[in-house]
Amino acid sequence: MMRALWTAGSGMIAQQLNVDVISNNLANVNTAGYKKSRVEFKNLLYETLVRSNDFEGGIGRPVGIQIGHGVRPSATSKLFLQGNLQQTGNTFDLAIEGDGFFVVELPDGSRAYTRDGTFKLSTDDGERILVTSDGYYVLSRDEDVIVIPEEFREISVAEDGRITGINQDGEIEEIGQIALAKFINPTGLNTIGKNLYKETNASGEAILQQNPDDPGYGTILQGYLEMSNVQVVEEMINLITAQRAYEINTKAIKAADEMLGEANNLRR
Repeated sequence: MMRALWTAGSGMIAQQLNVDVISNNLANVNTAGYKKSRVEFKNLLYETLVRSNDFEGGIGRPVGIQIGHGVRPSATSKLFLQGNLQQTGNTFDLAIEGDGFFVVELPDGSRAYTRDGTFKLSTDDGERILVTSDGYYVLSRDEDVIVIPEEFREISVAEDGRITGINQDGEIEEIGQIALAKFINPTGLNTIGKNLYKETNASGEAILQQNPDDPGYGTILQGYLEMSNVQVVEEMINLITAQRAYEINTKAIKAADEMLGEANNLRR
């Protein structure tokens, strides 16, 4: 009976974490570029009361007796499924249709990666530079900042990331090219908040796109944003399931407690 208390308690702790993750998914249902998370569980060690052995000639035990000790969370993985594309019409709202990531530079000089394409123009030393909503530099394929000259108009971003505009002479001129990166294992990326990810040993090093026809990066759509891939109905079902699992574990604890009470009262 004491084993049942600990087992059901591990179930309550696991489902509480599950509800926490689902709540975070629902909270970010309108966050551009957000990727939903999922909790993965594993059962705990089993106690072998009777060990099975070879069954031969009508003698032996083909099936033993093992009792589990509950469950534990093993991982929270990101699901990098494509989110819905929302048309905004803004010049520097960019969406990736595919598996690539935009590359940004953090204040400490390190690199981060994002699917959020809500970019802006910021003035730095008199130059207009393409940045994220938090002011981080968006990098080009040559790993430099992207400067949009003030005299250029009708800025256009092609599917391969090439930025062009009409110069003072009325001619179309290329300004730069937005960098895209991909990872061998994107679920191994470290989420640092602000819609940013950093590479880890689990994700592998970022592989930057070198040629427009390199596979696995996707294409860039100007005037669109990739919204969250959270499906509200699906998350609500998962929430109800987690709540019911939590509830049934509490009932198991109550049942074990009542059984202990009955055992303690046998002498009365």
